[in-house]
Amino acid sequence: MDLGLSGRVVLVVGGTGLVGSAVVQRLREEGATAVVASRSTTPDEHGTSLRLDARDDASAAAAVDAVLAHHGRLDGLVVAAAPSARTLDASRNDDPAQVLEAFDAKAVVFLRLVNAVLPAMEGAGYGRVVGISGQNAFLTGNTTGAVRNAALVVIAKNLADAVAGSGVTVNTVSPGTVTPTPAAEVQPGRGGESSPDEIADLVTFLLSPRARAISGESIATGHRVRGVVSC
Repeated sequence: MDLGLSGRVVLVVGGTGLVGSAVVQRLREEGATAVVASRSTTPDEHGTSLRLDARDDASAAAAVDAVLAHHGRLDGLVVAAAPSARTLDASRNDDPAQVLEAFDAKAVVFLRLVNAVLPAMEGAGYGRVVGISGQNAFLTGNTTGAVRNAALVVIAKNLADAVAGSGVTVNTVSPGTVTPTPAAEVQPGRGGESSPDEIADLVTFLLSPRARAISGESIATGHRVRGVVSC
C-alpha cells in the first residue's frame, strides 16, 4: 500500500528515543522527510535535525519556524519526547510533586508543540499530529503514569475537535510495555507488549493522507488492557 508520504515533511520530537527513532526510520522508508528534534540533537545543514527544548515556548516556535523556512511545509508532528515510564520513581507514584512534573513533561509538552504547529497546518489545509501516550492511562496503581497519559489523551481529543473539518487530524497511540521482543501472551488486567517497529507502523499510517477519517482517537498497540470492556 502506498501511504502517500513521499515528499511530506514530519517533525518527530523525541526522534532519538526508542519509539521516536523507529518512527523516523519508517517515515524515511516511505519517502517522507523526517526532521529529528530533541534537546540533545545536533542541528545539521540539511534541516533534518534540530535542537529543541519542548518545555520552552520560544524553542518550540523556533523549531517550527526552522522547519518551514528550510522545507517550505510541515505536514506532520509526532510527539514522543516524554521520559520513559521506567524512569519514574515507583515509590513516589502518588507524590504530587512527581505527578506535576510528569504532567508538565508529557501532557503540557504535547499541548505546547501542537499549538506551535497548528497555525501552519490549518493554513495549508492539511496536517497530521500523533502523540505517544500509554496504557497507564487506562489503569490504576500508578497515579503518576495514569495522570500524565490520560491528560495527553484528553488534550488530544480537545485539539482534534477544535480543528475538525480543517484537514488537520490529532490522534494518540497508547502502547503497553515497549520491548524489541514482545511476548505473545497478554496477562489479565494488563496491556499487551509491542515493539518500537509495531508502534512506528501505526504512527506512520496515522501520519498519512490515508488516515484522513481518523481523528480524536486513542489507539492501543499490543493489546488493549485484557479484561476491560471499555476505558
